[in-house]
Amino acid sequence: MPFLMTLVVFIALAVAAALAGMRLYVRPKEAMDRVVGGIDHNEHLPSHPSLAIHELIKRLGNIVPQSPKDVTVMRRRLIRAGVRNDGALRILYGAKAAFGVALPLLTGVLIGGSSADSGNKIAAVLAAAAVGFFGPNEYVRRMAAKRQKEIARGLPNALDLLVVCVESGLGLDQAILQVSKELEHAHPEVSEEFGLVNLELKAGKRRVDALRNVAERTGVDDLKKLVAVLIQADRFGTGVAQSLRAHADFMRIQARQVAEEKAAKLGVKLIFPIFFCILPSLFVVTVGPVIMKILRELVPMMNNI
Repeated sequence: MPFLMTLVVFIALAVAAALAGMRLYVRPKEAMDRVVGGIDHNEHLPSHPSLAIHELIKRLGNIVPQSPKDVTVMRRRLIRAGVRNDGALRILYGAKAAFGVALPLLTGVLIGGSSADSGNKIAAVLAAAAVGFFGPNEYVRRMAAKRQKEIARGLPNALDLLVVCVESGLGLDQAILQVSKELEHAHPEVSEEFGLVNLELKAGKRRVDALRNVAERTGVDDLKKLVAVLIQADRFGTGVAQSLRAHADFMRIQARQVAEEKAAKLGVKLIFPIFFCILPSLFVVTVGPVIMKILRELVPMMNNI
């Protein structure tokens, strides 16, 4: 028996030493790379845990079944949110799968030892699963809505600058490029979309198609109207500068009307804060001392009677 134990320990140590030598000293792959000349530079790059999580979420996104209709809708929503990389859709579906599994498990662990009803526990777990699965969709929708709002906010300034560029003698393509450069810091969303229009024009796409693409990408109504004006001016041969100036005046009038509409609605919207927040404090200040005086003087009188 001692001989057998000694033999097992010797074999284990010999295998461990051989593996360590192959790993640390022999390195046949590096020798082959030196001979061939093909060195993988990515092999020595430091790895971060977030990269592993990112790759795991991508693999989960590849596993999750995807309907073509839902894929089309989510891809359009990601583009409108400003996310255009190839793996964005897979990351989105991977996040849905990860959160859809992790949140119910975490909720079950948290409420497992509580004294709540079993039906309430099941409802909480199901609600956590729904939040985890549909939460990324809502996050992307909010990102897209925020970006559309920023584009609509910066479009009047872009249109005024576009009018100045066209009236100064630049062509429409050069004017779009100049506006994209000038608005890079003030309105980066508008600058990015105009830059994509310029890239499509450089790639050989027709101006009409490039303008329609930017309207379809963003989904902003004001930008769609601007694109329609530019396409009609290009089709019927009217002056681009005159059309842009008329559309700029129209947008100013529309913005003024929207502001007036919001101001008209302000009185109705203030009813509920006034009724629930201001009036109770006024009642406490005005009626409170009178009530306290009545309680202090009238109640003893009634008790004496």
